[in-house]
Amino acid sequence: MSDTPRYRAIAGRELPHHPRLLHLPAPTRLAMAAVAEVLPFRVNEYVIDTLIDWERVPEDPIFQLVFPQPEMLSPEQRAPIEQALTLGASSDALAQLVQQTRAQLNPHPAGQLSHNVPNLESRRLDGIQHKYRETVLFFPRQGQTCHAYCSYCFRWPQFVGDADLRFASDEVEALVAYVRSRPDVTSVLITGGDPMIMKTSLLARYIEPLLEVPHLATIRIGTKALAFWPYRFTHDVDADQLLRLFERVGAAQKSLALMAHSSHPRELETQAAQAAIARIRSTGAVIRTQAPLIRRVNDDPTIWADKWRLEVQLGMVPYYMFVERDTGPRGYFEVPLAKAVQIYQEATRQVSGLARTARGPSMSATPGKVVVDGVAEIGGKRVFVLRFLQARRPDWVGRPFFAEYDPKATWLDQLRPAFGAPEHFYERELGQLLSAGGGFSEPILRRRALQLMGEVA
Repeated sequence: MSDTPRYRAIAGRELPHHPRLLHLPAPTRLAMAAVAEVLPFRVNEYVIDTLIDWERVPEDPIFQLVFPQPEMLSPEQRAPIEQALTLGASSDALAQLVQQTRAQLNPHPAGQLSHNVPNLESRRLDGIQHKYRETVLFFPRQGQTCHAYCSYCFRWPQFVGDADLRFASDEVEALVAYVRSRPDVTSVLITGGDPMIMKTSLLARYIEPLLEVPHLATIRIGTKALAFWPYRFTHDVDADQLLRLFERVGAAQKSLALMAHSSHPRELETQAAQAAIARIRSTGAVIRTQAPLIRRVNDDPTIWADKWRLEVQLGMVPYYMFVERDTGPRGYFEVPLAKAVQIYQEATRQVSGLARTARGPSMSATPGKVVVDGVAEIGGKRVFVLRFLQARRPDWVGRPFFAEYDPKATWLDQLRPAFGAPEHFYERELGQLLSAGGGFSEPILRRRALQLMGEVA
């Protein structure tokens, strides 16, 4: 690499001819290209040259993390797209095949598009999600891409060009007004995509107005840039401006938390990543790390233990081990819950208490974040012990409940209530809550937000 790194994205149409892949059989490259038509593919030279061990391809975990693999789609899904590519089908014909395949992949799990978007009177605030009382998510329109895409990403619809599947907003005033109307909101998470793809001047346009909201305590930014383009914080032309923006958050008596997606220790072992981490921490920002448990990438307790130890050594805070969401190529990546809890427990046994801040394995499901605390035997029956870490109703948080042990189950909706119960304790109330709009539509607060936006007297 040159002394001044230059970012260059590599996209799906380059797959069959990229020099790094020419040693793979032609049918494999064609299958990868077919998958890349359906699921988003984007990588850059830093990831290719620094993070991937090409002697281990295709088994290398970072290669699995970023490059499309043939088995991410079933042969029945893949074959017509491969044929269309081979025969040079028209763009319209190919797009129709791709759209049909995407519709089979559960584009928006956990009610993201239907249950999490708040309303102000009759106005739907697209680009904002409010699922948990204290936290609002905001999707800036200019931040809905990434320096590279994780092939497991549950937000893959953000990147495929279909406006009906994407949520994004550039309405700063609506965001601020909504947050002002909700004194119980203490945290805003700016997410995507990856907000770090934006220029600092754009990011500041969203962050600085939030600094004026008295009850807002924390601004979070979700990012994978530390892994996929750490030069964003060290060498990009506005890197210094970015760090000054971070400092302004602290100066406004707010906490800035960088929610870093850290899937494998290799991502944080590079000199570039560690220099970026040091610069971010020098601004007073806290870096918290999270990632899903992904088969073929990090489904090994030693990988997690090594990752958590390195993160603590670098001054980062391990935060979450997630369960792969029920969307996209989940069949390729998913790990049974029984194995997930075993990996989590074996990993935590290998580290000190400072690294045991990571919670998991956690499912971000429709009712909330459900952690599998373990497997127990009660009354002669094996059961999963479950608990809400976050929930649509705050009084569900921390309440334990039980499900029948199922060694094959990979998601909450596959778990049956234990001890003959007809349903999990939250299910009836959840149905009522979703029918009423998710619980964040109180008329008084809606009207207050509109007043702040100047739309009603």
